[in-house]
Parts: sequence; structure tokens; C-alpha cells
Amino acid sequence: MKNITQMLKIDRPTLIAFLCVIVLLLLGALYSPNFLSADYLLKQLQVASFLGVIASGLMLVILLGHIDLSIPWTISIGGMMATASAGFFGPQIGVPLAIPFGIVCGLAVGLVNGFGVAYLRAPSMIFTLGVNAVAQGLMVIHTGGFAPQDHATDATIELAAGHLIPGVANSVIAWFVVGLATVFVLSRTGLGRRIYAIGNRERAVFLSGVNTRRVVLTCFAISGACAGAGGVLLAGYANRSYQAMGDAYLLPAIAAVVLGGTSVMGGKGRYLGTVVGVILITILQSILSVLQPQALLAELGMKLPAESVRQIIFGIVIVGMLLLYGREKAIR
Repeated sequence: MKNITQMLKIDRPTLIAFLCVIVLLLLGALYSPNFLSADYLLKQLQVASFLGVIASGLMLVILLGHIDLSIPWTISIGGMMATASAGFFGPQIGVPLAIPFGIVCGLAVGLVNGFGVAYLRAPSMIFTLGVNAVAQGLMVIHTGGFAPQDHATDATIELAAGHLIPGVANSVIAWFVVGLATVFVLSRTGLGRRIYAIGNRERAVFLSGVNTRRVVLTCFAISGACAGAGGVLLAGYANRSYQAMGDAYLLPAIAAVVLGGTSVMGGKGRYLGTVVGVILITILQSILSVLQPQALLAELGMKLPAESVRQIIFGIVIVGMLLLYGREKAIR
């Protein structure tokens, strides 16, 4: 119980991210009172759940001091394989297997990443980037170069957009379950203790007799499974899968984990911080889409594409928040 309490303890980065969420909501409320309505907040929580599931697995990899850059096309593989399941196995078998098949395909990508990083000793940044390119090529071959028109199964749609609890999307419940599992692993299991220890000093953990390669392999496998699950949820939410459906989630997933206080050097971070980071990124993206800052710049004579303006502001906010609590760590 003490370990779980420590995991849920609010540290400085988490507090800063939480205060930024409050500020963004108040700024949004000045533009429209709907920003503080229950419907808006629940909708944003549903959108955040997709990123939250993906970030949950990625956090384990970052705690090790590694990175997983294959997230975009692992998400795409999860979603596209879930919708293609009926075609592979036939409707009677493929439809019930759609959700687990998409997750297992993501798990397979994670195992490849883990094997390359743990056993081949390849740098995680380079190896996972290469795996991402391979995954992209495989999906292009699978679809013949065109976005598939496969529709998601009823179960996938229900998982992503259904409401088992009135007002609360099932995807939020799925994120809650994944989050509880992550907190349990990090706070109550030997695997969690080894993840933090490896992030602090892998060589010392290895010399103590721990099979560090197995831990690294496991974390990358979990990251791949979570990315695949995120793809399944996205396919159910959109009722279809398409190429590059995960491209928009790499930077936000990394940013959510890091802004929540998880050190990119590994060994430090709490899941509560990741949750707050996910909500912060989601609210920021929503406000930038609604406020349309490019319109204000156009009045000043600066005509810029809307997406470019959003990305610039998005990047400035991320760098600014990192500077708020990251300089002290760097000095140390």
C-alpha cells in the first residue's frame, strides 16, 4: 500500500502539468463557457484515453532509459490488422479475434524491438526507427499502397465509443484498467523494481544477477502491445483503419510521459504524472484547434497554415514546460 501511495504522490513536474491544465481550461472558458462543461470534459477524456493507453507502455521503455520510435506504425498495424482480421480468418473466427489480433500484432513488433535492443545491443533510437520503417513497408504491401476501407467490428466500435457507464466512454475504462495494471507492475512487482533500477544503473543491476535483457524485452513488448491496443481503439473510434493513423501520436506520447516527470535518462517517474501529461497534451491540442491562432496571425499580415501554427505553439509549450522543471536536473 505504501508503494502505491508513493506512486500516486504528486511531485513538482506533475503539479506544474496539473496547474497548466487548469490554466488552459480557464483560458478556453474565456473563449467559450463550453470548455468547462461536463460534455466537453468527458469528450476530451475519451480522446485522451487513446493517447493514455499508448503512453502507458511507452513510459516503461523510457523508465529504462530507452525510447520507442516505432510507435506510429505499430499503432497503424494494430488498427489495420484488427479491421483485416475477418479477411484473414473468415467472419466466424476473425470477428471475435479482431481486438486480440490487433494487440498481438503490436506485441510482435514490440518483441522485435526488445530483441534488437536487449540481445543485439542495438541503440533503441536507431533500431526502433528502423523497425518503424519496416512496419510501414509491410503495411503498404498489405494494402497495395492504398488506405484500406475495412470497417471496424461491432465489438471494436463498442470498446472505443460505447458507454458501459452512462456518459463515460468505454475507451476511458480501458485506459483506467491499463493504468491500474501499470501502477501495480511498477509499485508491487519485482519487474517494476527492476525497471527503475535498470534506468538508474543497468550495469550494476546486471552484475547483481538480474536478467536485464529479459526486463528490457518485456518492456518493449508491453509498449508494442499498448501501441497496438491504441490502434485498435482508434480504428473503433473512426470505424475504419487507414495508413499512417499513428503518425500523430509519437511526439504527443513522448511529451506526455516526459512532461509528467518521467526522466528521459530513465529511473525516475510516476504514472500519475503520465496521466496528467496526457490530459495536458489533449487539452492543448483541443484549444489550439478551436481558438485558431492562425486567424490572429493572418490579421497581422502573417499568413501561415493552421497546422504549422499549431505545431509551433505546441512545440513552444512543450519546451517551455520542460525548462520549468528540467534545468535543475540538468545542473545536478
